[in-house]
Amino acid sequence: MNIEVVKSKIHRVKVTGAELNYIGSITIDEDLMDAANIIEGERVYIVNVNNGERLNTYVIKGERKSGDIVLNGPAARKVAKDDIIIIISYASMEFEVAKKFKPSIIFPNENDNSLT
Repeated sequence: MNIEVVKSKIHRVKVTGAELNYIGSITIDEDLMDAANIIEGERVYIVNVNNGERLNTYVIKGERKSGDIVLNGPAARKVAKDDIIIIISYASMEFEVAKKFKPSIIFPNENDNSLT
């Protein structure tokens, strides 16, 4: 039996932009992606702390050290610049493996999205 478990989490980052007229997705600073073990194209779930909205989309690499967290396309209607969000990805794995799995969870500075 396989189950889904949290694989990666970027806990409480500030939205730096919302671009409605874009193909879709979320742009994330590549340093944050690396730290959280998230890859480009990966499906992620977004939880908006400010308004309770939840959505899922896929990741696009943002510029390193930019702090960029930008919701693109229709997702831009679910957030506002400066909202605080949580970004989560899940993985499907065998039950016994999942019991021992340790997710990559990071806690950036929510003022500037830096890792320090």
